[in-house]
Amino acid sequence: MSARLEAGDAAPDFTLPDDTGKDVTLSDLRGRKVIVYFYPAAMTPGCTKQACDFSESLDSLAADGYTVLGISPDAPARLARFRERDALTLTLLSDADKAVMTAWGAFGEKKLYGKVVQGVIRSTVVLDEEGTVTHAWYNVKATGHVAKLRRDLGLEGATR
Repeated sequence: MSARLEAGDAAPDFTLPDDTGKDVTLSDLRGRKVIVYFYPAAMTPGCTKQACDFSESLDSLAADGYTVLGISPDAPARLARFRERDALTLTLLSDADKAVMTAWGAFGEKKLYGKVVQGVIRSTVVLDEEGTVTHAWYNVKATGHVAKLRRDLGLEGATR
């Protein structure tokens, strides 16, 4: 398992396709704060709840200067179906080979139903305008995560 990111680390740059197949490069977002969250699979109950929570908070997060990127190993076509099905408004990126997840410490050993398996570790990393990690959470819960994130970041209206 690769090392997890911590506050003060430079975030590894990446270029990944979004749900339309267009490439998104992290370093192109310099000058904005970025929330990158990793989730195991589109259209599963926990991942849907988390994605909907981020979508519902997107306007207020943007007003606080944040761009949100959701990353999973799903193919762009599946991400497009996910966006359509749940009316998601955030940017969804495909990391099919899990290279970005591995570099960010969001792929590796985890416990699933009492067994140790290799998989996506539900994680959220917050970057400042220069691409430096300010916060990193691993093994987060899907339900209530956005509200906790807002509280931890000290954002107003942290009710969701």
